[in-house]
Amino acid sequence: MPTVLVIEDEPGMVAYLKTELQFENYAVLTAYDGLEGLQIYQDNAQVDVILLDWMLPKMDGLGVLRRIRQTDDVPIIMMTARDYVSDKVAGLDYGADDYITKPFKMEEMLARIRVVLRRGHERASYQVNDIRLDTKAHSVVKNDTFIQLSQREYNLLLALVKNTNQVVSRDDLLDQVWGTDYTGGTNILDVYIRHLREKISDTNNDIIQTVRGIGYTMRSTNDN
Repeated sequence: MPTVLVIEDEPGMVAYLKTELQFENYAVLTAYDGLEGLQIYQDNAQVDVILLDWMLPKMDGLGVLRRIRQTDDVPIIMMTARDYVSDKVAGLDYGADDYITKPFKMEEMLARIRVVLRRGHERASYQVNDIRLDTKAHSVVKNDTFIQLSQREYNLLLALVKNTNQVVSRDDLLDQVWGTDYTGGTNILDVYIRHLREKISDTNNDIIQTVRGIGYTMRSTNDN
């Protein structure tokens, strides 16, 4: 039974989430401020997903997120009553797995939880040509040299690596890396693809290829 930690200061929202999640056979832990949530998380090694409110007493959601991401990659879904793109960008840049705006339908929240749980059961590592990606350490190594990537760059590379030799559409990449609520310009994807290419491609070998009108693909030269 997966365990969900709900960190939310509104008692009515906590009660609603707890009831619905328990009905769906999740174990539920609750906290009403950021410091309490952080402590409960640290005391419970079996937390599988965290539902984290943005506006919290004692320590806000972004502070909790940053503290947890220093040591762990447990799936975290940010919740907020504000539909500000800047908030979403900040949360995702600091390592949130997804973002949902209040009020939301419980069916949507349950779907997002299922998605991040599936991500949590991914392979420990991937190898494409001379690039090795370690999902536990969130590290990328090329020819025994560590490649420094931002969280967003890492997530984008992972989405491509998991679909090696397959074309991933622009919409799918935006959904996977920026979240389904992202409403900004699609050209941000091209910017991050360019950053990735600069960091991982050889001078004469562009491992990330553009498929015009569709999206991008990671090409392996080791497959027969």
